[in-house]
Amino acid sequence: MNAFDILMVLALGSLAGAGAGLAIGSVLEKHKNHPSKTTSHEITLNLTLVVVCSCIGIAILSWISFY
Repeated sequence: MNAFDILMVLALGSLAGAGAGLAIGSVLEKHKNHPSKTTSHEITLNLTLVVVCSCIGIAILSWISFY
């Protein structure tokens, strides 16, 4: 295990998690045609989804690659 492996897991996990979080957030979003009508609650929900999905993606990738 070297630094490149750790950085690769962090990069790919955060990229996959961000993509999954944004995809889930766009499905849940009610005002798809009007981004100016996005409320602060929806923004908070999207940011939370991105952070949680990124953490889950990093955890899954690290479990797969290091064990």
